[in-house]
Amino acid sequence: MTDHVDKVLEQWGRERPDLDVSPMAVIGRLKRLYRLLDVETRKTFAAHGLDPASFDVLATLRRSGPPHRLTPAELMRTSMVTSGAVTQRLDRLEARGLVTRTPSESDGRVVFVALTADGRALIDEALPDHVDTEHRLLSGLTAPQRDTLADTLRDLLESLGDKTD
Repeated sequence: MTDHVDKVLEQWGRERPDLDVSPMAVIGRLKRLYRLLDVETRKTFAAHGLDPASFDVLATLRRSGPPHRLTPAELMRTSMVTSGAVTQRLDRLEARGLVTRTPSESDGRVVFVALTADGRALIDEALPDHVDTEHRLLSGLTAPQRDTLADTLRDLLESLGDKTD
């Protein structure tokens, strides 16, 4: 069985046999896979009136446990949203009544972002659909293949400096 990336590798092998293009076998497939996964997860989020960054903020607050509140800095560290997107995303989520921002009583420089009841209801509704979508997207792999892939990707991420504190 061959895919698009195999064709690209074959073409480069013919045109530039002097180059080791083997990394393209992994990177090219990861890029193509990301595009396919992104399209499908966006459909699931859109069905709930969310986009990936909004979902991630709500999910991060939800999984943080009671009282489901974090500072914007904590949100950036524990979510998959970039720092530039956090303020904009929080503005939109707050306007929709899904989160609140409250200054700390002990330190006026600190703001807490918390899920509202509507925000919690929305993420609790969207999360099972998201997990179902992810199960469907990975259904072509066996459980051991998924575990191996997850371990391999973790090793690659860690080798590139993507580690927890």
